[in-house]
Amino acid sequence: MTSTLLPIQVNNEEIQLMIDHCYAIGYAGRDKEKTMEHIIELEDIGVPRPAEIPALYPVRKNSLSQTGEIEILGNESSGEAEIVIIFGNSEDEVYITVGSDHTDRGLETVDINKSKQICDKPIAHKAWRLADVIGHWDELILLSQVKMDGKWEDYQRAKISSIIPYIEIISFLDKKKLPKQNSVVFSGTVPLLNGFIYGSGFKMSFIDEVRNDEIHAEYTIIRLDME
Repeated sequence: MTSTLLPIQVNNEEIQLMIDHCYAIGYAGRDKEKTMEHIIELEDIGVPRPAEIPALYPVRKNSLSQTGEIEILGNESSGEAEIVIIFGNSEDEVYITVGSDHTDRGLETVDINKSKQICDKPIAHKAWRLADVIGHWDELILLSQVKMDGKWEDYQRAKISSIIPYIEIISFLDKKKLPKQNSVVFSGTVPLLNGFIYGSGFKMSFIDEVRNDEIHAEYTIIRLDME
């Protein structure tokens, strides 16, 4: 197996991590009733119901992107700001950052797994050590914006208390018997403010108001079929 190199910056130190596995956890809302309501809404537009909740999806490790742009086909793909957990060379070496589970929404109605695989997954360069934020985990904020007609529109903003807690994320991975070492896990997102928006750019941030710190990343969305 060939590993993917993922550079991250932690406390102004550059760290080079070798990544062997990448996963995405879907339907990770803490409120199970609201999660089921969301699943029913998606069913109404053709997205198949997951076999279990939360759901696990494999992701290509070489889809992790820090280039500042992604290339897509069609006009129905969108990003989502997600908690990203990065496991280093040991299970005790754990980092947290923000990434975008960019997904082809048209293909999602046909096959959720394929819709996850086809798009690159942008991820921030900066990360925090888990130990620095775990004590105020639920106070961390995810937000995102979408670029529409040259202007940035608010897309998501909420504390991650709406997502299953860290201990449940780990329990779920252990239940699936997944190797955490040298792995990246997209671990859930917060609700959209006004439904899906398909734009030409995406901004995402992880905000720690307790430590007055922020992780930020953005990328341009390039449609190959429009060139």
